[in-house]
Parts: sequence; structure tokens; C-alpha cells
Amino acid sequence: MNWKYLGVGLLLTAPLVYFLARGFEFDPKAIASPLEGRPAPDFALETLDSGEIVRLSTLRGRPVVLNFWATWCVPCQQEHAALLQAARTFGDKVAMYGVIYNDSAENIRVWLARRGSAYPNLLDPGTRAAIGYGVYGVPETYFIDASGVIVEKYTGPLNLAGVLTRMEKLVGAPG
Repeated sequence: MNWKYLGVGLLLTAPLVYFLARGFEFDPKAIASPLEGRPAPDFALETLDSGEIVRLSTLRGRPVVLNFWATWCVPCQQEHAALLQAARTFGDKVAMYGVIYNDSAENIRVWLARRGSAYPNLLDPGTRAAIGYGVYGVPETYFIDASGVIVEKYTGPLNLAGVLTRMEKLVGAPG
């Protein structure tokens, strides 16, 4: 064995291993958004069921949860039950909306008929609202306080404890 080559190899690989290992310390779902702490971008989107237009600006005075999702998104399917339970738990204390991302209204209707729905879903033709929020994949959930400021963006599927904790921060305990 040539100790000289072994030493050089270790000197080259040790820093690489160190920096790769440091990456495990960061939560990939906690991606900071430049919108956090700023007013949420306004939108006017049509509801899937009634065709009613929902404008974010008219919801001021109530906290809002926006969940960008699609039927083809496996993590969206995983978080669906938690979001339903959270919406039922908080009732009218939080305005909760699903925003349909790159999916058809028919796919969404069929999917929700099988899995249930507890809050309105909004059509986002051309993904204009998603672009305004900087969505680059689904699911992404935005927690907006009663004054219309984005408190947090969460990337990836939420579990029940995670969504309830974040909603409690917006309005206090459910009930």
C-alpha cells in the first residue's frame, strides 16, 4: 500500500464528506420564502364547486391557509386527511382554501368525491396565483395572519400535528 496516495486521497475526500454530512442538519421542508413577513399577493380565483370568485383581500380580518396541490402529487395525497381534520377542527376561525396547481377541474372533482372535502378549492388557470406566491412544486402551504401577512410557507406534506400547531399560532386553540 502506498501511504502517500492514501494520505492525498484522505485529504481530498475528508472535506467533501464533512460538507455532505453538514447538509443533514437542515430541514429541506423549511425553505424560507422571501414572502414571509410581507403582505400576501392578492388574487381573484373561482371556486371549483360554485364558481364564486374568492379574493384574498376580502378575507382580511381572518387568518387564511392556502394549500397548493394537485391530484397527481403523491405527497398531496398523503397530507389530505390531515388538512381535512384541521379544517374541521378550526371551522370558521380560519379561512382554508386549496389552490389547484396544474390539474383539471374534472380530475379534482373525481378525486375529492372519493377522498372527501372540508374546504373550498380554487381554480388557478395559467397558475398565475402560484407564480405570484413563488410556488415551484406541490404541496406548498402558506399561513397568512388576519392582517394579510404571510407568517410561514411550508413545503412538502404536512402531518396533522404540524398543521394544527401552525393554525394555533394564527388563531389560538380551536374550539
